Parts: sequence; structure tokens; C-alpha cells
Amino acid sequence: MADDAITASELADRGLDGWRLLGHALRTQLRAGGFTEAAALAGRIAAVADELDHHPAIDLRYPDRVLLALWSHDAGTVTERDVALARWIDSLAAEAGARHEPLELRVAELAIDALDIPTVRRFWAAVLGYRPGPGAARGEDDDLSDPLDQGPVLWFQQMVEPRTERNRIHVDVRVPHDRVESILEAALAAGGRLVSDAHAPAFWVLADPEGNEACLCTWMGRD
Repeated sequence: MADDAITASELADRGLDGWRLLGHALRTQLRAGGFTEAAALAGRIAAVADELDHHPAIDLRYPDRVLLALWSHDAGTVTERDVALARWIDSLAAEAGARHEPLELRVAELAIDALDIPTVRRFWAAVLGYRPGPGAARGEDDDLSDPLDQGPVLWFQQMVEPRTERNRIHVDVRVPHDRVESILEAALAAGGRLVSDAHAPAFWVLADPEGNEACLCTWMGRD
């Protein structure tokens, strides 16, 4: 149902002043009277979403916040369904006396330059446990996303020639201590290499096939 997708300029004319288009999603932060009130509002939003059969990502946070992200997974972007749900949420928020505070929102995205995107992408999917990102619904294969929608989206930018200098950014991935070995094995099987295990079990340094580094980190060995 990607035919009801909305462009950014079209969305700006919909009067959704409490929402912001960040990345592939329409997002807002609602502030209620307290944590209990925020939880009750999140429950009412969930009930309406069930009725509409179109569900947002809902994040309840202390002391009084409900964070919301709306996008249509089959389109990989915002559609008319999201606009309709946003209007319902606005009505529920008004009834609850909650206010929009979207200006505090920020969304992190990690960009990795690569010559062979499919090969590099497989490594990062294995390390992070990520799945194809929103771009997959649009026929693109240049991103990955957290299945729990907590970590940043990874976006892979095509390079035309290799760099000679060392990368200045790497990713720390904190994982359960009793899962790290299986994740390490998956990353190596996906084409990665072990750079150093000198600090294990606190962390292992890995690199993808083009040298971009990630550390698999646990709580162990840090006392």
C-alpha cells in the first residue's frame, strides 16, 4: 500500500504542528501530568491503534513522557494511515491534557562508507542483530534497523574508491555476557575478522571486510 505515501512537503501542509518528520517516521513527544497519566495515555493510544489496525512505536518514559513514532512498514515511510493515526492521537492527548514537545527529539543514524555494500551490510546485521531497514520496503538495500526500534538506523553510503587513512569512528555494541560468543561467531562467519581479544571478556575488537571497527562489550572483566 505504498501508493498512499506522503512527501515531506505534502506532510507540512497537513496541520500536524505537534509532530516532526525525522528520518522515515513522523514523531512526537507528549508530556502528561505524571508517569501514571502518561501510561494511561499510552494505553488509550494502543487501543485506538488496535481499532485502526495501524500501530505506532510507543516509548513510555519517566517522569511523564510518551514518545511516538509513526510510519507504515509496508511503505518504509509515512503514509495517509499515519496522518489519520496522528490526528487520533492529537485528540486523545487533548482529552488527557497532555502537550506536544517535539523540539527535543533527535534521531541518531550511523553512516558507513563502503565499496561493497552488500558484504559490509551482512557483517553489521550479524554483529547488531539488525534486520533490513525502512528502505527495504522501497526496494533499497542500503540500511539496517534495530528490530526493537531502540538503536540507531545504519545507513551505508556508496564509495567510489578506498580510503587510505584509518577510520575515525567505531561502534560499541553492549551485549549479554552469555550471548557474546555466539554473536562473535556470527560476525566472523559474516566476513568479519577479529582485530584483538586482548581485553576480553570486557570487549573484543572486530572489523568488517573493509576495516570498519566494532567492539563487542560485556560487563565482565571491568571491576
